Amino acid sequence: MSKKNDTGKAGEAAACSYLRECGYTILQTNWRFHRYELDIVAANGGELVVVEVKTRAEDYLVSPEKSVGHSKIRRIAAAADAYVQKYGVALPVRFDVISLTQNGQTCKVFEHIEDAFLAPVNR
Repeated sequence: MSKKNDTGKAGEAAACSYLRECGYTILQTNWRFHRYELDIVAANGGELVVVEVKTRAEDYLVSPEKSVGHSKIRRIAAAADAYVQKYGVALPVRFDVISLTQNGQTCKVFEHIEDAFLAPVNR
């Protein structure tokens, strides 16, 4: 497995641990819909929470949360819509971003941005 994949997996595991400690119930990790993927799908406080996890080494140039651009948001929203339809979820959906930094083998939650973005409206 590549170093990038190892970093991503470590970050997702750390994010899941963090969310569990905060009282979230993890429903799915790495859920796929066609070519789209949801990193973490969780439930908390009567909401379905879709979490995009961004992990970077400590010497990153662009902060992890800034790497979630418009096209990524559209893909996440499309996958979340498919998830809601497939499982008949009747909860409101919230989109969060968790950014982590990695120092050696240790990942640390740098920031948890709740309601990081809204699903775009298709016209």
